[in-house]
Amino acid sequence: MVKFSVCIEMFWKGIPEQEKIVKVKNLGFSAFEFWGWKNKDIDKIKKVKEETGLVLSTFCFESNGVLTTDEVKIENLIEGAKETAKIAKFLDCQKLILTTGNLVYGESYEITRRRIIKRLKEIVKIAEDENLILLLEPLNPIVNHKGYFLAKTIEGIDILEEVNSKNLKILYDIYHQQITEGNIISTIERFIHYIGHFHCAGVPGRHELIGGELDYKAIFKKIEKTGYNGFIGLEFSPTKVDDEALKEVLNLV
Repeated sequence: MVKFSVCIEMFWKGIPEQEKIVKVKNLGFSAFEFWGWKNKDIDKIKKVKEETGLVLSTFCFESNGVLTTDEVKIENLIEGAKETAKIAKFLDCQKLILTTGNLVYGESYEITRRRIIKRLKEIVKIAEDENLILLLEPLNPIVNHKGYFLAKTIEGIDILEEVNSKNLKILYDIYHQQITEGNIISTIERFIHYIGHFHCAGVPGRHELIGGELDYKAIFKKIEKTGYNGFIGLEFSPTKVDDEALKEVLNLV
């Protein structure tokens, strides 16, 4: 059965996070997620999470810097990993979203890639010790994230293979990968055992799932058929009333 997680960053602008979480519950969803934790009232989130009984599916690993640049010291990244792991344990969340940062001007792709792998091998040790899953996310550098390093699924999987840890997975964002490479269903079928979480939005525009160029009903059916039992994050910007846009998703499964 396909399970959805509502990214509260994208919905109900202007109200506190704890009120958004209650709305997620009232709409009949079983999980929520968000981006960074450092700008949140973590105590309030924990309280409402426990009151509603919702699952916190994932949030962003804030690592005091990015993986790509040599100017950021590995010690800062490790400290950030420890801090984020502590928050994850406090909120009973097992999966953390990890991004790479941008391409380094004047540096070859392979040199930057080697740096990322070296740093991930250190950071993933913390995830292994704390029983956490890091979700490495490719993003599209064409529309939303100009200059971002990790654009394609296979490039992310190549990094996973070299780091060689069961605690490092891919966050497969269907919206981003449709823009970057397409071939969504075949890619999911081929690489599902590397995927630890999904995100989705309509293409073009990053809006509702119905009415764009992607057949989300078929995509969700295929994900379910693979045996994937994690959450699919709803990370889109609605053009209609937020509640209506989210209820619409439930008709796709």
